[in-house]
Amino acid sequence: MKTYLTLALLAILSGCSKQESAPPVTDTDTSARFEKLDAIINGYLDKLDDPKTAMTERKQILCIDYPNVYNKEYAPLLRKHFPNEFTQAKLDKDLKIALDYYKGKDNIQC
Repeated sequence: MKTYLTLALLAILSGCSKQESAPPVTDTDTSARFEKLDAIINGYLDKLDDPKTAMTERKQILCIDYPNVYNKEYAPLLRKHFPNEFTQAKLDKDLKIALDYYKGKDNIQC
């Protein structure tokens, strides 16, 4: 079973659309939250990798949906539970790498 996503950005650069796993969390509520966010973000990545996804939907994901979920929910959760592993600067950099990859691939400007 796939655990938590931690920034697929490096995985994306290696040609994989799924994100790496974060360290396991023992708190059930936190674990459920990570799983939910993992599913949402991987759903975005799946749509971005699908050639059938309309350009308008790609732009919505890249310019609005993915950054909002990442910045407002996912990154704060990672910083709270893994402060020694995830700094805001690292999370910002990883998000930029992922967004730039897909924007460049699809020639999308936000």
